Formats: sequence, structure tokens, C-alpha cells
Amino acid sequence: MRTWAGIVGAFLVAGFLGVLHYAGANDVLQFVVGIVALALLAWTVGVGTETVGARFGPATTGVLQSTLGNLPELFIVIFALRAGEIVVAQTSILGSLLANALLVLGLTIMAGAWRSGDGVMRFHPRLPSDTTMLLILVVFMIAIISTSVSLHDPASEHAVTISAIGAVLILLVYVAWIANYLRSSAGQAPAMGEEHEPPLGFGTGIAVLALAGVGAAFTSDWFVSVIAPAVEELGISKAFTGLVIVAIAGNAVENVVGIQLAWKRRADLAISVVKNSVAQIAAFLYPALVLISLLFAQRLTFAVPPGGLVLVVALVFAALAIWQITGDGEAPGYEGLALVATYAILATVVWFE
Repeated sequence: MRTWAGIVGAFLVAGFLGVLHYAGANDVLQFVVGIVALALLAWTVGVGTETVGARFGPATTGVLQSTLGNLPELFIVIFALRAGEIVVAQTSILGSLLANALLVLGLTIMAGAWRSGDGVMRFHPRLPSDTTMLLILVVFMIAIISTSVSLHDPASEHAVTISAIGAVLILLVYVAWIANYLRSSAGQAPAMGEEHEPPLGFGTGIAVLALAGVGAAFTSDWFVSVIAPAVEELGISKAFTGLVIVAIAGNAVENVVGIQLAWKRRADLAISVVKNSVAQIAAFLYPALVLISLLFAQRLTFAVPPGGLVLVVALVFAALAIWQITGDGEAPGYEGLALVATYAILATVVWFE
């Protein structure tokens, strides 16, 4: 009943946002309702994905959960590009990446370590190592093109072309990795055993996923249309909105599911959901959106927004931190707290940018 109450509530809030949008209601009110609607729809996508993924192993379920869980971010960025909000589009992607790699992973480790007998969360080390490799590849692309643009060297005049070529190469690496990862994980036991029954039936889960995807598309469109006037009225920068507010709301699936799984002592699946999301955002969603943006007047590149050197530094240190903390397959609670503290420091800096 609580699951159905949450699902119905998500669609009601999304519908309420639609009413506010077409009624021309206050922009700040629409902005706040939009954040709540996006978070609830992301959670609804997580419920549907958990149901559908119950038939598969942790690897497949993690990939499925992160793929569909990133739908809100996908729609937000596409509609932001269409509206010419390039800063919101790019900071939303980078914010989602940093929120998952630092905040969500940190909270998941803290929950898993708290529930373990010795205060250390243990998991299979392969996935963290693989996703860190993918993250480093993308961070390298971001750092090198951002440096070129900031120095105004000859290559900076071709940032769009370089980004498109880099996006294709990164996608090829991602496809090669995901094929190998799923093949090597074949034959694993279902991610949810008999003691963890899925919240919905299989057919119902598919229907919920489809409806939540449609709802996320409309909600993202309505939400993006009020970002500029709302943040101006509230006195919040677009960078902070994308990096923190939209990122946390859009990643509600990983925020909730990863922590819940860790609390239930299902460490491998918890890490799979969170780290797969990091890999998907970095090596699939970002390069895919770079290519999609070629259809719009505003082009998305791997170069950070003007004055965004702090983001390049944050991404480099985030990649190093998660490699150091998760590379050995175990993480005590204080290391999770360190990741959360790192994200909080970054959010504080961005607030004053």
C-alpha cells in the first residue's frame, strides 16, 4: 500500500505541476513543485526497475536500474538545450555525476558499514575498478578540452568537433565494457531472492516504468521552462541549480535505492546500482547528449562552463577518491563520510560562485 501510495502521489504531483504550468502560476511555486515531482517520478522509476530487474542477477539489475533511473536527467538536459539553457544542461550532467560519485556513494557506504558487524562494507571490487576507469577516461576528456578552451589555443576553435569525436570513442569503450561486464556476470543468482519479493508484479512494473518515463518527459519540459525566472527571483545561480538541486532531485533513484540496499546488507547490488549510474552518466549519458545536441542551435561539449575550473579539479579528485576508497572491495564508514564531506564542500563553493 505504501508503494502504491508513493506511485499515485508521484503522478498527482506531476499532474499538479502541469496544471500550474498551463495556468501560468508563480514561477517559484512551479520550480519547487517540479523538484518534488522529479524526485517522486525518479523513485517511481526505481520501483518499476526493481520489479522488472528481480528476474536477473545483480549486474543486469544494476545496469537496468541506472539506465532507466537516469531518464529524468536525460529529459532535463534535452529540454534545457532546446530552451538554450546551456549552463543548466551541462551543470546538470556534471552535478549528477558528482552527486552519485560522492554524495550517494558516500551515504551508501555509510549505511552498509553501519549495518555490518565490524563497521566495514564489503563488496566485489571489479565493478568499482571498471567504473573508475570509465570515469577517468571522461574526466581526461573534460580536463583536456576545458584547458584548451580556457587557454584559447587553436584547438579550442574546434571544441564541438573534438567533443563529438571524443563522444563516439567514449561510447565505443562503454559498449565494449558493458558487453564484457554482462557476459562475465551471466549465471548469477537473481538480485532479489525469495526473502526480498519485488514490490509489484512483472507486467505492472513495466506499465509503471512506461508511465513514469512519459511523466518524467512532461515534467522535465515544464520544469526547465521556469528555471530561469525562478532562480533569478530566488537569487540562486543556474550553476548551483544544475549542480546541486537538479542533480539531487534527478538522482532520487540512486539516492533511495542504493542506501536501502546497503541497509539491507545487499552490498554488491547496492554498489552495482550506484557505480553503474556513475558509469552511465559519465560514459553513456554525457557523450550521447553531446551527439544529440548537434541537432540543436546550442551545442553541448565536454568543456566546462566559463569559470568552471573548480569543476575540473572536483572531477579529478572525485575520480581519485572513489578509486582509493572502493578499489580494494571494502570501505569503512568514515570513508563514506569523507565522500559526503567532499560533496558538501563542493556544493558550498558552487553556492558562492
